[in-house]
Formats: sequence, structure tokens, C-alpha cells
Amino acid sequence: MTLRTAPPAPTGPTTLLVIAKEPVPGRVKTRLTPPYTPDEAAQLAEAALYDTLQAVRAMPARRRVLVLDGRPGSRLPAGFEVRPQCPGGLDERLAAAFADSRGPTLLIGMDTPQITPQLLAPALEAGAWDGCDAWFGPAEDGGFWALGLATPDPRLLRGIPMSTDRTGAAQRARLTAAGLRVRSLPPLRDVDTADDAHHVAAAAPAGRFAATLARLTPVTAR
Repeated sequence: MTLRTAPPAPTGPTTLLVIAKEPVPGRVKTRLTPPYTPDEAAQLAEAALYDTLQAVRAMPARRRVLVLDGRPGSRLPAGFEVRPQCPGGLDERLAAAFADSRGPTLLIGMDTPQITPQLLAPALEAGAWDGCDAWFGPAEDGGFWALGLATPDPRLLRGIPMSTDRTGAAQRARLTAAGLRVRSLPPLRDVDTADDAHHVAAAAPAGRFAATLARLTPVTAR
């Protein structure tokens, strides 16, 4: 994965975590196959990760951490730390990512390459945590694409059923049951299926993800 050099990123009060998989064919974006081949799905995953990291690189943050399942490759944007994901289910891996962080922390994934600094600004500005204990970004499929905690506590994630159409509701209910004051970010669409990919590319037409999708030809059309 080759990423262009960017100017020094701004600082802010919040640690930004990006949880991601190394874009290896057959291990990422398997629901894109078909219509895309495993290699094409991996290219789309790499492009999504690229766009995500470039957006995070431009956002104000105290630290920027890539929590990665796999190898980081030879080049990442300056200013990123890389930590390996722990074993276990997704709830355990998310919980562990928060457990390794201190102070206000916002976690996002690599499945929403349409994110922008402006979209995340409410959760990253200087007063983002005034009167707020958690930020929550719902996904259109019923999951969530962003979760921020003023005081990271892995118990808030362990045991949440992941990858269902009730995941987001269950996670938000866990936050409110713990007495946390929760603020919302806009709902976004994850890239899971080919239809998702086209919608997301249309929302961010200038990104690498959109360019990669445009040059790929579905297997069924060959």
C-alpha cells in the first residue's frame, strides 16, 4: 500500500483509531465476490483504506493509530502508529483497541472511504467532549461506523453481537445503559456489497476508491 506524503497534520484532544485488515485477496471484502474477483475486491479494500487514512491524516487528533490485522506494508502516512489487532471476535478486537488508548478516543473502520474531516469535525473539535461521554456514528445497515469514548472502557463493547442489523442499536443501548451522554454523527453507508460500493463512490467521486471502482469490470460483464 503506497500512500502519498501529506503536510504535517493538525493536533487535537482526541486519539483517532482506524481498525483495518491488510487488503489480501480472499480475506477482505468477500461479499464483493461476485461480481468482482478476490483480487479486485482487495484492490477496492486497499483504495478504501487509502482514502480513510488520507482523511484521518487531515483531521485534528492527539494521536493517529492504525489497528491492523496483517502487515502494514512499507509506507504509511507520517504521524501514524501501527498496532496489531488482538485475536478473537470483532467485539473483542474493538474492545482491545480501546483498552490500549487513554483519554478521549474515536474509532472508525476502513469501510467508509467517503468520510471527510468536515463530517467528523463535531467529534474532534476542541469542545467535542464538553457535556459528552460518547460519540456514535450509525451505519445504514444497522451497524455503526464510528464510536467515540471520553474514557475508553472495553467493557462497553465486549459481548455486543457484531455484523447484524441490530448491532448499532445494541451498542448504543449499552452506552446509554451505562449512563453515558451520547451525541450522534451522521449515518453512513458501509461498503459491503457491489451496490454499496457504487453508492459510496458516488458520495466521494474524487477519491481513490471511486477511481478504482470505475476501472474495474465486474466478472459477470466479461
